[in-house]
This record gives sequence, C-alpha cells and structure tokens, in this order.
Amino acid sequence: MDKRLLDILCCPVSKTPVRPLNSSELHALNQAIDAGQVVNVVGSSVQTRLGEGLITVDRKVVYRVEDGIPVMLPEEGIGTTQLNDFPAQA
Repeated sequence: MDKRLLDILCCPVSKTPVRPLNSSELHALNQAIDAGQVVNVVGSSVQTRLGEGLITVDRKVVYRVEDGIPVMLPEEGIGTTQLNDFPAQA
C-alpha cells in the first residue's frame, strides 16, 4: 500500500493511525475467521478471510483491504480483543 495513503489513513472512530497487518497477525486473524470465532464491531460474523488488512497502531481494531482499497467503515472494524492467539506486539 502506498506510504502516502497510509500516512493520512486513521481509524474513523478513534482517529488512531493505522499500519498494514504483518504476516503473523494476518495468519492469526484468518485462523480465527476459519474457526468462526470473529465478529465485527456491530456483532456480525466475519466469514471471509482477509488477503490484507490495516490495524490501528494501538492494535485494537483491524480493517480489511479489498482489491487494494481500505474499507474504513466503523461498522466493519474487527476488534482484536476477541482473538485469543493474536501475536504479541514485536
């Protein structure tokens, strides 16, 4: 993703900056999605694996990226506290 775009993107709710998910974070999230254990912030089940995503720098919310376009809708956010095996911050 273009660095200039990342520099201006932020969580629409908290205004926290975002960064791309790293491979271990993406893997852990997709495993939880496959197991049917992930809901978005409005409580709807997330059933589609993410090819890429953005995470707030405080590591609280993930937003999916579809075809290179960030989906930064508040209701589409995925809270990370529900992910038991989410990697610790490096």
